[in-house]
Amino acid sequence: MAVVGSVQKRSVIIASHRTSVSLEPEFWAALKDIAQRRDKSINELVTEIDGQRRGNLSSALRVYVLTYLQGRLASASEPREQATEPEPTPVPETQTPG
Repeated sequence: MAVVGSVQKRSVIIASHRTSVSLEPEFWAALKDIAQRRDKSINELVTEIDGQRRGNLSSALRVYVLTYLQGRLASASEPREQATEPEPTPVPETQTPG
């Protein structure tokens, strides 16, 4: 079992290029769940997020997961007949120093 907060480096393929990304196991699990719910592979989901980001990919993935889960929580608090699967929110642009 991984230590909570430890970082795992994994390889992903973005637009036919292999790269490595370091995330905590909890974020990898959340990305896998989100990808399955959206009927995509993790590589497809990461490629989508990568296309919307500025700055660090690991940070963009964490923000995406957080935003997605916040949307799910908001949907869960709606009355049952109105609750739907949240639409993915674009990754906000980050300001780069300089």
